[in-house]
This record gives sequence, C-alpha cells and structure tokens, in this order.
Amino acid sequence: MTSGTPPHYNAKMSDRIFRFAPSPNGQLHLGHAFSALVTYDMAREAGGRFLLRIEDIDTARCLPEYEVQMLDDLAWLGLEWETPVRRQSEHFETYRASLAKLGEMGLLYPCFASRREIAAHALPGLTDPDGAPLYPGLDKGLSRKGIARRKQSGDPFALRLDMNKALAMARDMSVDALTFQETSRGMDRIETIPVEPRRWGDAIIARKDVPTSYHLSVVVDDALQGVTHVTRGRDLYAATDIHRLLQVLLGLPQPLYHHHPLLRDSDGRKLSKSHRDRSLKSLRDSGATPRDIRKLVSADVD
Repeated sequence: MTSGTPPHYNAKMSDRIFRFAPSPNGQLHLGHAFSALVTYDMAREAGGRFLLRIEDIDTARCLPEYEVQMLDDLAWLGLEWETPVRRQSEHFETYRASLAKLGEMGLLYPCFASRREIAAHALPGLTDPDGAPLYPGLDKGLSRKGIARRKQSGDPFALRLDMNKALAMARDMSVDALTFQETSRGMDRIETIPVEPRRWGDAIIARKDVPTSYHLSVVVDDALQGVTHVTRGRDLYAATDIHRLLQVLLGLPQPLYHHHPLLRDSDGRKLSKSHRDRSLKSLRDSGATPRDIRKLVSADVD
C-alpha cells in the first residue's frame, strides 16, 4: 500500500483495524468514554479489530496508577481489546529511527527558543490551530558552530520540521498525497479533504530528552499496528495536516479518518482532564452503570 492510497472501504472486514489511544495522565471522563465507545462500536459494526494503545511519551505526567484505573474503567464499560497493549514509552528507539530518517532528509533543525521568547517575537494574532503563537523561525538560521555551542552548554531544545522543505519534498514524492480521507460514522461515505500543514508553521517533531512528539509517535504506531481507521475527536482534526505530511515523508500508509463530535459542559467548553471534569471512577462510585454512561454520552454532543 502506498502513502497516497487509503484502505478501501470494501476491504476484508478482518483487515479493518481500529484503535483507542488515551494518555494515562489523569482519570478518564465522559469525553473519553464517548470516544472509546464510538471507536469500539464502529469496529464491531465493521467486523473489524479493536486495539488499545497507551500514549505515554510524557513519562513525567503519565503515571502507572492512572493507567491501572483507565484499564479498569474501560473494562467496566464492556470494552475488550487485543493484547499485548502497546505502550509508547517502551518504543522510543522506534521513534528515534523515524526521527533519524527525517534528519537525514534535511528536514529538521534544533530550536532553543523558549515559549516566552517565541511569544515575544511572534506576529500578534498569528497562532497555530491549537492557539499557540506561531513560531517565527527564531533559530532557523543558526550556524553549525552556534548549534554545537548551544548543545554543548546543555541548553534545552526542540527539533522542528522545516515546513517549506517538507512540503516541497512531499510534492515531489506524491501528486495526490496532501489530502486525507474522512469517513462518516456509518462508513457509507468518504470525503477527500486537502490538508493545510503551513498553518502549523515549523511544527515540533521531537525534543532534546524525548525523541518523538505526539505527531510522530502516532503516525509511526498506526503504521506499525496496521491501523486502517483512526477515530478521534474533532479537536484533533487539524492535526491531520501534520500526520498526513509525516506519513508521506516517511512512506507510511494512509488510514481512513473519522473525527467525532466532542462532549461539552453547560458553558460549551469541551471536557478535559486539566479542568478536573467528573471522572468515570467518581460516576461509578456514585452508582452509575455502563448503560447510564452510554445514555449520558449520547445525550449531549456538539
């Protein structure tokens, strides 16, 4: 399968592979339950396989106790998954190899600028899709000696993707690559959507102490696990820009995507761990059943 050819809708059902990939950096809430159930139900309806992946590259915030609770919550909901479960923290060497490939292609450069420095030099009002100030290219012109001096001093840095070079190379590699395939919940309709990687600027692909980022690890893992259907929330819709670009550059297969609606609170804010939204554990402790959770998550989506 080439990077520009998505899995066909009429592929063998047993070849359809779905995954739910949470991060154990807090307790699961209703938004996680909704995403997990959507993915699980789509896999069952398609006669496909359901995988669980632990996205724990942030080893400082991802804790074993959160993972234990997360697995218990998902099993309580009635989900069953294949084993062994892939944990990203166990595969840094795999991501390092993909990172090295991008480096050999001349597409990466170190950035030593802090968030404060980036914010101070960014153009007012110009942000990436996540709302962060768009990186103004502060360290893009550093000399080799300058880079070596900063690294020798132990300064922290991120490895950024040279977006202009990456897009030029992607265009040379595949005429129709810079699109993605978005499928409906029932998988009876597929829409081809162009991606817009430039709106991310020179995105971070790895950091000094972690040889990967969410963007890199997710596309590498999806390819290695043979994932054909990526089901996730609409808050990650724009991230598909970077994911498709990396898939093309690294020669990885293109999955089908389904970005489902988000659960929101009464103020319209999406549910999140950072706001300590009510956890599945607390709902379970108060007497809720898995059927209650299904009713709750189906009643209020945007």
